[in-house]
Amino acid sequence: MSSAPAAVTSARFVATHSILTLNAAHPYVAKSLADAHEMHRTVMSGFRGWVPDGERDARSQAGVLSTWTVDLKNARLVLVVQSRVPADWSHIPSAALADKPHTLTVDRTLRTGDTVGFRTVINPVYTRPRRDPETGRTLERGRRIAHTRPEHVKGWFTRRLQAPGDPRNAPDGLPRIGATADPTTLGIRMLPTVTSATARKGLRVVRAEIRGSLTVTDPSALVEVLTQGLGHARAYSCGLLLTRE
Repeated sequence: MSSAPAAVTSARFVATHSILTLNAAHPYVAKSLADAHEMHRTVMSGFRGWVPDGERDARSQAGVLSTWTVDLKNARLVLVVQSRVPADWSHIPSAALADKPHTLTVDRTLRTGDTVGFRTVINPVYTRPRRDPETGRTLERGRRIAHTRPEHVKGWFTRRLQAPGDPRNAPDGLPRIGATADPTTLGIRMLPTVTSATARKGLRVVRAEIRGSLTVTDPSALVEVLTQGLGHARAYSCGLLLTRE
């Protein structure tokens, strides 16, 4: 009789990070702040030529995830872009840069039991079932509803935590993140909703920031989340999970 395969106790995460410090008062940057799709275009402008023009999944092919913070008082926008290929930011107007773009390679091995600090900005949505008004049958595609209260955002995140010994997917099929945390120590902050007048009509991305500490329980699952992102709206600067020792 064959024995069960041994649990994977470590996994390696490799990615490129670009840190851009931009002048929020410059029109090039102000346009990205005003429109979520323009921010997406600014992020993707660093990866021209890696994927043939017109391909709809260019972002996921290049492994691009991003997050940003803005300091309105000092007119500074800090944009962090993760990718699996190097970026080229030479096209950004020099006056739009508050500092020279900084790039680095992240190469770390995560092991079961490691504790890491983290920050992520998520789009905390859930799917509400819809029914056919004539037949009463549940439709295959539900309606996405956003959580707007910190306690509900915390619930969204804690459902994805993975205690030691838990399978990678919850009983309802929800993917877990390969790490656990003490929910009482999580910091939750609702962020301004971002919108777009240039993308599909009515685009609104509800956002929330989560900070805290994670204990690794399934390294390969966590590396998958670090690489692919967490939740929806990844094209609009949500889902990047940043960790630190």
